[in-house]
Amino acid sequence: MSTEQKPVHEGYGYQTLKGKTTICGILETATAFEQAAFDFYTMLKDKVSKNLRPFVQELADEEKRHFELFQNLNEDPHVPEQMQEWIKTPPSDHRFSAYIQTPQLNDLLDDQAILQYAMGREQAAMEQYASLAKETPPGPIQDLFRYLAQEELEHKNELEKRYYELVHSGGV
Repeated sequence: MSTEQKPVHEGYGYQTLKGKTTICGILETATAFEQAAFDFYTMLKDKVSKNLRPFVQELADEEKRHFELFQNLNEDPHVPEQMQEWIKTPPSDHRFSAYIQTPQLNDLLDDQAILQYAMGREQAAMEQYASLAKETPPGPIQDLFRYLAQEELEHKNELEKRYYELVHSGGV
């Protein structure tokens, strides 16, 4: 018998698990995303023009509430049994995870650049949560992902509206 170890990718169910992750891992990433979103919008509120500040504060408050929803999932008795279940990794996962890193605010020079970045962030979140809602088993986690997909879509739509108003008012 050989003592040589085979790389994991040559067996051990690698092909079965490739492209999958645990619900626990997904929830950790999503929680970090919502924390980063809260931090981003909180830092941003004093950097945007005065007419955008109340809206940015509203986004920060909503992202904080999303973070708290993930934190409160642990109180549901059905959640612990789902934490180690494997689900398909959403196609948007890499893009979603990239938004956990908050950009340097000096990289976003004006309201237009800020709104463009925020629209991309909300689009990534909406795609991620919609995909996760399809992959997770029925229950509180799936319900939360469905709810958040809708919330992020509403954020994105409002950002697009603000962006359109800004661009067409000559405020670029």
